[in-house]
Amino acid sequence: MQTLLQQIRQYEKEIVEIRRKIHANPELSYKEIETARLVADKLASLGIKVKTGVGGTGVVGILKGSKQGNVIALRADMDALPVNENVDAAFKSKKNGVMHACGHDAHVAMLLGAAMLLKSNIDSLHGIVKFIFQPAEEAGGRGGALPMIEAGVMTKPKVDFVFGLHIFPNFPAATFALRGGAIMAAPDHFKIRVYGKGGHGSEPHKTIDPIFVSSQIISALQGVSSRMVDQTKPFAVSVCSMHSGSIYNVIPNEATLEGTMRTLDERLRSAAKKDITHVTRSICKAFGARCKIEFKRNMYPVTFNNPKIASRVREILNTIEGTRTIECDPILGGEDVSRFLQKAPGVYYFLGTGNEKKHCIYPSHSSRFRLDEDVFKYGAVSLAKLALEFGAS
Repeated sequence: MQTLLQQIRQYEKEIVEIRRKIHANPELSYKEIETARLVADKLASLGIKVKTGVGGTGVVGILKGSKQGNVIALRADMDALPVNENVDAAFKSKKNGVMHACGHDAHVAMLLGAAMLLKSNIDSLHGIVKFIFQPAEEAGGRGGALPMIEAGVMTKPKVDFVFGLHIFPNFPAATFALRGGAIMAAPDHFKIRVYGKGGHGSEPHKTIDPIFVSSQIISALQGVSSRMVDQTKPFAVSVCSMHSGSIYNVIPNEATLEGTMRTLDERLRSAAKKDITHVTRSICKAFGARCKIEFKRNMYPVTFNNPKIASRVREILNTIEGTRTIECDPILGGEDVSRFLQKAPGVYYFLGTGNEKKHCIYPSHSSRFRLDEDVFKYGAVSLAKLALEFGAS
């Protein structure tokens, strides 16, 4: 009997073609209409039951095995980014300012590849597999997972285990990387408005300068990281945007700062929000300014891998010939898959695509982002193997 890796060879060309078609026609968050249609059509052609419009543009495929077992959810995200592609390829984005710069096109193609494998191995499949194609991972806030969960994707029937995979250029091609526990951060978004009193630049003593106050806040927030947070716990706070003023010689009335805070621990997350708020208000008070501090609601939680399941996943991935599996450090990027992992135990893992010879060296969200397409077969096989193994457990 052929192994899954041997079987995937017959589908590999189609997986690559699917990825290239999606890459050439990228769609932003909540607008994944053509991508969703492509997914639904392919699932239907395999004889897999399809639900469309789940939580917006989401698609769910449902495949029932020939034997009793668990309900396994396999998830891929579908949306692109507002990035203008700077890669010379035959399948380059046809849309100015929109690009698959994070590999979601590959995620869709690999999950469809897993669906092909599982359908052809239906006699060995226990339980039910839900293929979740999620919109709006890049949107932040409610994203695409929460609307799909509210639409019942993790119930009816209830999901027992959930797995997701992300392409990652930081690791060498054909390398799986994962860890038990927190693997990705909660990516909070904050906005600080500083209200002062404007006036002429020649008479600063008659003003309350919101730009000066804002600069003190920016410096002090680094003190939250270095002096108020336990140094053994990963934490980052960055002010990434500052807007104020309209002319060189007028001190404005207000300034706006925006930034991000990244944590891998929910208690630290809550405490750090309070510290940022306290420090900001204290500085404003000291200089006679007022402020309004907002943390965007419904940001993604910490992505947490069940440690026991992660250990088993590592053993399963180690059986895929031509790959290796490593333990990785946590990453301070955020992921919408975290919400699925709150509803059912499971694992989110990475598949390396770094390859200098193929110029696959640029980071996610770069306009020069490239993928080593030779690794797609490994991603599809890994997802199929997890469904087969955990379905029968």
